[in-house]
Amino acid sequence: MIYIPSARVRGVLSVLIPALLIPATVLAGALLLGERAYIPVSLAVALLSLLLFVAGFEQKAIGTRRTVLVSVIIALCIAGRLIPVFKPVTALVVLGAVYLGAQAGFYIGALSALLSNFLFGQGPWTPFQMLAWGLIGLFAGLLAKPLQKSKVALLLYGVLAGIAYSAVMDVWSVLWASGGLSPSAYLAAIVAALPHTVLYALSNLLFLLLCAKPIGDKLCRIKIKYGI
Repeated sequence: MIYIPSARVRGVLSVLIPALLIPATVLAGALLLGERAYIPVSLAVALLSLLLFVAGFEQKAIGTRRTVLVSVIIALCIAGRLIPVFKPVTALVVLGAVYLGAQAGFYIGALSALLSNFLFGQGPWTPFQMLAWGLIGLFAGLLAKPLQKSKVALLLYGVLAGIAYSAVMDVWSVLWASGGLSPSAYLAAIVAALPHTVLYALSNLLFLLLCAKPIGDKLCRIKIKYGI
């Protein structure tokens, strides 16, 4: 049985978890616990993401249906990482968040990173991937109305999401290489990763351009049919 917090508790959790608890957990794990702590840190981020997702439930029946749909999108994200070069993970996270909400978006992003890394390899980068994709989903959900109304806004968000993902992962790169975070080292990491960042942003643009309407239409029909 799924426990659904009260409306007041849900409101507090919806702000506190993504804005403070999850970023603090990831940074504390990297700075204080070291590389070998990535497993408990990843688990903590996954549990906090689940709590955030549950905070978005209003009714138990709808919450269960929403969980099934979110699980399908996570499975698609995991499969998407198998595609070489152009990977649709961020685009799928964005679309899931736009049509299912900010909490679902964070959960889709974080769990897609964690679960897909059982195929691609877990490591100290996992919590940062969870944070990056989670925040991309969260903000896509918060901006759902303008992103649904404007294709241009959605494509622009996809490009910015690619840049943001790379920027978060560059934080991990600097911490791993130097054991600390300095502006000069971070700038050097951004410059070194620029070709990958451009490719990633373009892949998001391409997949959103091709898939936003068909996937969005299907998600809308499912939401109407099952009352999600």
